[in-house]
Amino acid sequence: MKIKTVGFIGLGLIGGSIAKAILEYDPTVKIYAHAFHKETLIDAYNEGVILNNDFLPLEEFGSFDLIFLCSPVKINIDYVRKLKPFLQTNCILTDVGSVKGDIHKEIKSLGLSSQFIGGHPMTGSEKIGYSHSASLLMENAYYILTSDENTNMDLISEFSDFVKELKSIPITMSYQTHDFATAAISHFPHVMSAALVNLVKENETQDSILKTIAAGGFKDITRISSSSPIMWQNICVENKDEILKLISLYTKQLDSFKNAISTSDETALMELFTSAKD
Repeated sequence: MKIKTVGFIGLGLIGGSIAKAILEYDPTVKIYAHAFHKETLIDAYNEGVILNNDFLPLEEFGSFDLIFLCSPVKINIDYVRKLKPFLQTNCILTDVGSVKGDIHKEIKSLGLSSQFIGGHPMTGSEKIGYSHSASLLMENAYYILTSDENTNMDLISEFSDFVKELKSIPITMSYQTHDFATAAISHFPHVMSAALVNLVKENETQDSILKTIAAGGFKDITRISSSSPIMWQNICVENKDEILKLISLYTKQLDSFKNAISTSDETALMELFTSAKD
């Protein structure tokens, strides 16, 4: 796959990291971007990552070889609709959103399945924004590629090779499998983390003793709560069925612990903790 021009809609942590990784692989690639803040474009331009230092009309994106949609999930879908009139048939469209169901359905309804590849780099940080982006984020990260019954699988194969050049590890699955898997290992843990932080906040003592003694263990499981509330609001709305399924399954796990603790069932507690440790 020979890519000469790439456009980014959104240039935050993930978009910026992909752009930098592309240039490390091939410095001759011409990269352009649209961002929500002009300052982001200026920063990326001054670093030599993109070639525009101001907003671009969307019609200019239609002639690019590859377009990355790197905004929150709902906004990505809005941009798909806006871009459709300008897209050439050889332009590859992909996204980096962590929920895939709705965008695949929208792509199908717009007749763009043959040139769309769902994408989700399994990397990131609790820090957000272009200023924290780095090509290193892409290195050795699983990069999920999603498909449906209308996906051009030859195109996915070619794009997989492109992902490998970014030093990431491509893995292909249906968008349905993706949405359940990411709910289990990413989306629900964020909900759980936020709930725990709010629980402690709402039950804090007058002298803030909970905040004072919060140490390694608490910080390890709540660190992710400092990431973007807007992004996680979008994710919970877009992937609500799978997240609700995981909440129900987790509630059953909590009930097992609750029953074992309330009855002082040492054998059951040992089995529960041993299973998790193993």
